[in-house]
Amino acid sequence: MPNITVELLAGRTLEQRRAFAQAVADDAVEILGARRQDVRMVFSEITPDIVANGGVLASEDDSRAGVVAALADGS
Repeated sequence: MPNITVELLAGRTLEQRRAFAQAVADDAVEILGARRQDVRMVFSEITPDIVANGGVLASEDDSRAGVVAALADGS
């Protein structure tokens, strides 16, 4: 039984999470030989102020400002 944990910046839509889950489950069935009903996925949404890349909080990283803003707007 594959147990898959996915961490995402908060703001992804239900449709995006659903499509991602289906695609990953498809690959787990094909590549790992898992039964579809045994592929478990947990989504953990994180906010930009609790994750850092290269020592810079995502909420303060100018190179990620567009991504953070788009997620906040639901785009």
